[in-house]
Amino acid sequence: MATLTADTASKISTEGLSEFSDLRDALFHRLNVISAAGLFVDTYYPALSSSRADIASFYMPASAMPDGKPLPVIVYNGNVIRDPTAMQTLFQDQMPEARYEIQDYDCQVLNPHYVAEGTQGSSPASGKNMTILVTVSGHVRFGELRAATMRGFSENFVLIPNPAAATNTRGKHIKGWLIQSQNFRLVV
Repeated sequence: MATLTADTASKISTEGLSEFSDLRDALFHRLNVISAAGLFVDTYYPALSSSRADIASFYMPASAMPDGKPLPVIVYNGNVIRDPTAMQTLFQDQMPEARYEIQDYDCQVLNPHYVAEGTQGSSPASGKNMTILVTVSGHVRFGELRAATMRGFSENFVLIPNPAAATNTRGKHIKGWLIQSQNFRLVV
């Protein structure tokens, strides 16, 4: 049995590699995760600024965990938001105009063997049978854009594969990943 060294642990956590990994598969999965996270960040934050009617479409459909807790889990600056429609309503009706400047984001596979409803036939080689943690940091300006102060923020997401994207054969653009969990926090 191989011993886990500090070097191996570092490679696994940063590159998804170990002596037990097939390098090509690991690289494919890492690139897929980076691509998914980048596309998500590049579409979600502009929607918060200018396409607020589309916000709910970024979330998984409302459901419950086996213990009855609701999904998706949405926490916005310490306030629990009950569902994607409530999040969209919050931004459309109560939040002032906002401009987000993303400074950095990072991503990591949380569950490499996730099977979403409707994707049971998907091959693991497709790179879609996983959940992804995305951590974002940046600045946001609420209100009159020129007068408002930039505030730092940190946000964490757990993304799951969208079953509708796995079965999409019409060529229509469907989001490949949906928010299962979200925690936004303004930095003091």
